[in-house]
Amino acid sequence: RAVREQLTTDQGAGAGAGAGNTGPITVWIRGGLYELDESFSLGPEDSGNDDYSRVTYSGYLDEEARLIGGRLLMSSSATTPADDIRARLSNTADLRYQSASARENVVVFDLTDSGISDYGELQQIGHGQPVEPAPLEVFVNNEPLRLARYPNEGSIPIGSIIDAGSVPRIRDYSNRGGTFEYTDDRHAAWEGVDNIWLQGTFMWGYADDMIPVESIDSATRQVKLAAPHMYGIGTGEPYRQYVALNILEELDSPGEYFLDRSSGLLYMWPPVSLDDAEVAVSTMRDPLVRLDEASFVTIRDLTIEYGRGMGVYIEGGESNEILGLTVRNLGNIGILMGKGARKTIPGITHDDYEGIPESGVIGSLLTHRYHNTAWNRNAGKNHAIVSCDVYNTGSGGIFIGGGDRRTLEPGGSLAENNRLWNNQRHNKFLWAGISVSGVGNRVAHNEIFGSDFQAIMVSGNEHVFEFNHVHHIGMDSDDTSPWYTGRDPSGRGHIVRYNYFHDIGRKDRMGMGVYMDDGTSGTQVYGNVFDKVASYGTVYSNAGSDNIIFNNIFLNGFGPALHIKSMWFTWAVGNIPGYWNAGGIFPTRLQEAVDITAPPYSELYPELTDFMDLMEDGQTYRGMIPSRNVFAQNLIVNYDEVVRLDHDTIEVEVADNWSTSSDPGFVDAANGNYALTDTAEVYNRIPGFERIPWESIGIYADEFRTRQ
Repeated sequence: RAVREQLTTDQGAGAGAGAGNTGPITVWIRGGLYELDESFSLGPEDSGNDDYSRVTYSGYLDEEARLIGGRLLMSSSATTPADDIRARLSNTADLRYQSASARENVVVFDLTDSGISDYGELQQIGHGQPVEPAPLEVFVNNEPLRLARYPNEGSIPIGSIIDAGSVPRIRDYSNRGGTFEYTDDRHAAWEGVDNIWLQGTFMWGYADDMIPVESIDSATRQVKLAAPHMYGIGTGEPYRQYVALNILEELDSPGEYFLDRSSGLLYMWPPVSLDDAEVAVSTMRDPLVRLDEASFVTIRDLTIEYGRGMGVYIEGGESNEILGLTVRNLGNIGILMGKGARKTIPGITHDDYEGIPESGVIGSLLTHRYHNTAWNRNAGKNHAIVSCDVYNTGSGGIFIGGGDRRTLEPGGSLAENNRLWNNQRHNKFLWAGISVSGVGNRVAHNEIFGSDFQAIMVSGNEHVFEFNHVHHIGMDSDDTSPWYTGRDPSGRGHIVRYNYFHDIGRKDRMGMGVYMDDGTSGTQVYGNVFDKVASYGTVYSNAGSDNIIFNNIFLNGFGPALHIKSMWFTWAVGNIPGYWNAGGIFPTRLQEAVDITAPPYSELYPELTDFMDLMEDGQTYRGMIPSRNVFAQNLIVNYDEVVRLDHDTIEVEVADNWSTSSDPGFVDAANGNYALTDTAEVYNRIPGFERIPWESIGIYADEFRTRQ
């Protein structure tokens, strides 16, 4: 049978409890390439139950079964570009910028010969924009190619601002693109070229965007954008930068491509010889695999790739398992639990607006949740994603959920022993390797790396983050971090323990390690090892209370180990009405979305009940004052600054820490082994310092992987 027919027939056979089965069922998927054009969907009728065990869909033994949402192109169908195209590749305005070998190495595929005519359209993506399926993308030997771009490495600084454009963040919805002077002479060669896009951070170093160009004027050296950026555009900071995309003339290095949508001709410079290479394009917009109200289903030992949207979508149900999958080369997220939201108004918007919850999409999930912080996305409960490799995704890696913020019922879902990298090829800010929402979920033993923005994004309550290995994060952004939560003081109870964070951020950018923003409170950070983490605070709190940081190891810092700001008495005084007054962010989130003065919040978090109370001066709310914080029993090695406080209102107990420039007793610091010997000096200097289980951090060997 054809592979899609086979999957559909197996699925329709009703393997689950609804068909009257009384024992565990395994549906074996033999090795091969399964080209999907619609989701492989499982529902209640396909479920197992806890009385008779599970229904399992599995790759067969050592055979590789691949579900793909794209089409393979015959390498033999590649031809030489027409003479006029070859001339554009090597004979444009200034030969200094051209690659002489582009003419000899670029090949062309006619997608119409493969029956492909839906290419999608490039669209504005980034901060404040919904996450939609990507347009057609190209892959060679399971790696994504990139749109022809300039420069091939690095970015272009934004020059003088002629017009910042409209600023949707302050509700200027006139939809006016900005105008600026370019700083690189190469722009002159693009004058009159259609459909050029710029991708970068145009005002703040955390807010990415991809914006179409309206025009380039070489006489005035000006670029006019066809749409605004959320914050307008600015200059004068190293993170105000961009690259130019989708320019045929810049197809000048291996691994780049350009698609002529009018003709269906796909031009590429293959990164390897096409002899025996696998060349694929993505075509499918829907999730490749869907579980809608299915329960006790296991999906394991499969490769899922080449879709324009997401890999696996789970809504509702309980106790589903995603085990040992390779999820890669997708236009959106790898695996999503719970609903997204459909945008209801055009253009870039301010964060506060109502969307419409919708199944099987991402859309404006983050923006809708920002306005509805207790939104139950129906992510189900007790699901597990274990030992998966998730990489080369467009908008995040894994997004787990579950639990109810109004009742504080836990979700019990798990992301464990996964390896995630290169998860922000398209949407960057806030689309982390792993995101967590809801209540009572766990993220453990994962390795997350290779992102210029976040690794772990957190919302909700009572989540546990432990034994994760997080590294090389935030290397080309500003005001970002490997672990972030913020702007909802009712989101408490998180535990960050026994993780290894290293090589985070850089000295010339504002970066944080564990980032507790805008009043985040009630977080415990203990037993972690931090090495070369962040310039602005290895642990950073913006006006939080009840944050307890103890028994950590801080190594080789290039900023303070702890940094606490009292924002309501310093830089954020002007923001007080929007946060604290009636209808503001905090009354909405702490008194309407949930009620911090009534059970279950008042019982679990009694210290939070007076957060919105006015003090005797009639102007200061109790929650404005950072209170009851602790920084104790920490080992600090090679830090010039241990604690930085920016206002005398900050309450923090700093006690029993040891700061040293000598080896405190590591097993082998020179080779990155930060386990402590039994006789380590730190045990003398910090009585009660507890051994950190260094050997247990990170990926572990199981039936799906060996430790690397």
